[in-house]
Amino acid sequence: MVDSEVKARLSSYRQSIDNIDAALVHMLAERFRCTKEVGLLKAKHDLPPADPAREEYQIERLRQLAKEARLDPDFAEKFLNFIIREVIRHHEAIAAEHGGNTKQTA
Repeated sequence: MVDSEVKARLSSYRQSIDNIDAALVHMLAERFRCTKEVGLLKAKHDLPPADPAREEYQIERLRQLAKEARLDPDFAEKFLNFIIREVIRHHEAIAAEHGGNTKQTA
């Protein structure tokens, strides 16, 4: 049987985790709202959905932030790559809807 103090601490940690998860969801929603606007702007001006130079810069930037925050930089990079792939997919769909450029640049 787990003692009540341990249960209380566990509950407190879990509440914090739940709050962080909620904040992450809201932050991701705001990020994707912004990237949707970027996709619309790119489609309007027939720009490619992907920007490899920007992606490379962002990955390096996030890896450095992760190091500073004592988060595994490889995990941070995988997480950002997942987000980037999703953003590009959205931008390709937006471009297709607007009859524009759906090809990525090299």
